[in-house]
Amino acid sequence: MSSSIRQRIIVAMTGATGALYTVRLLQMLQRCEGVESHLVVSPAAVLNLDHELGMTRQQLYDLADVVHNHKEVGASIASGSFRTAGMVIVPCSMRTLGSVAHGLADNLITRAADVVLKERRRLVLMVRETPFNLAHLRNMTAVTEMGGIIFPPLPAFYFKPQNIEELVDHSLQRVLAMLDIDAPMLEWQGLGDKR
Repeated sequence: MSSSIRQRIIVAMTGATGALYTVRLLQMLQRCEGVESHLVVSPAAVLNLDHELGMTRQQLYDLADVVHNHKEVGASIASGSFRTAGMVIVPCSMRTLGSVAHGLADNLITRAADVVLKERRRLVLMVRETPFNLAHLRNMTAVTEMGGIIFPPLPAFYFKPQNIEELVDHSLQRVLAMLDIDAPMLEWQGLGDKR
């Protein structure tokens, strides 16, 4: 398949806990035909990657089709003329949320998010913090008002997950569905008639 007709997805990883979400998302995208992943990783995310999963930066990079330096604000994904299907910030730190909410565009992650919003494309922020303070909630409201989607990766238990990976994958399958990426997904079938 020609790269000109591939669906491009930007994946940004910040310093919040939840490195497994990024890894699993990139692995899922590898299995999606016709999808090209563009990865941007913050320095704090690299620390979490090592601490939480024992993975190196290069091992993460190997899961993506294209890797961009977080300082390279002149990268392709920093322009609206570079067409993408959207962007997922996973996990999304409260600092990154605040920067997106206030349009700071002070690194490639927040610049790419700003571009996705201004071009009216899908921006999904998998925010990782608990509990939320008022600044967090106001920033989430601001991003939502601009068209972004706040998607805390909250576990679903109705499908009776057997391990952490199944919990993680279920959240990511829902995110891919929001981006119109054709990926296998567990769908709620209802409780049925229990009489």
